[in-house]
Amino acid sequence: MKFAFAGIDFLGGVFEALVASGWQPIKLFTRPCDGIYDQNDAVVALARRHRVPMQLSRLRVSDIEALSAEHGRDWALVVAGYPWLITGWPGRVRYALNFHPSPLPDGRGPYPLFRAILDSYESWGVTAHVLAEDGFDTGDILAQDLFPISGAETHETLLARCQMAAARLARGPIARDLPALWRRAEPQGDGAYWPRVSDLDRTLDFRQPVEAILRRVRAFGAIETLARINDGRVFVQEAQGWTEAHRHAPGTVVHSYRRQILVAARDGYVQITRWSAIPLADAGKTGR
Repeated sequence: MKFAFAGIDFLGGVFEALVASGWQPIKLFTRPCDGIYDQNDAVVALARRHRVPMQLSRLRVSDIEALSAEHGRDWALVVAGYPWLITGWPGRVRYALNFHPSPLPDGRGPYPLFRAILDSYESWGVTAHVLAEDGFDTGDILAQDLFPISGAETHETLLARCQMAAARLARGPIARDLPALWRRAEPQGDGAYWPRVSDLDRTLDFRQPVEAILRRVRAFGAIETLARINDGRVFVQEAQGWTEAHRHAPGTVVHSYRRQILVAARDGYVQITRWSAIPLADAGKTGR
């Protein structure tokens, strides 16, 4: 089957899996990326390898019409990690589907992985669903790949597991059985939309127990949490800790060694081992 792909490297394995399954790419719709939190190098390389056109601007109805004029209606628009709502596809293309990194209907929204760890979910997954025109991540479910997660899950391990699950969905049920799945797609029913996280969501509160603080650090990983240390703010990538009775006020720096900082929490200590005074997104930037 022919397909156009709209997305970035986040779930770019879907693009690669469909090609490996014999599908033919006809266009890549992607977006500008910062090269730190978002990348599109891999999908751009795939598009170049297969000599298909690329577009960085938002996908419009006119773009779908142009593809249908060239290829007919019998192709699929495959979306995975694309930030803009896509409308106007019914009647212009046979299939339009989205890969979302949550077990829908739970976890609708731009990036649900953080909260999956913060809320201590015991299982997670990726959903392929019909692309809805009236909202994000609400279309009928085509297929899901679900897996258990542990209390030690980190942002990076959960991201990798979602990427692997998305590729399994793409080369498995979607590549093999999309027409049949489309005919028997199931409505989601009631679900929850999880908005984009804020700096407050990423901020460590040393009045909490050690376990809750470390869970927040794991939930954001390389995306970084924020911590108030003495009179300044630092960006934390990694921390460990332990429980121990003490009389220090939560948030007090009780020990430091080289770049390691030991901070009192409500029921123990948190040792910040990887941190920076500036966010990763600003690293390497120079002032004027």
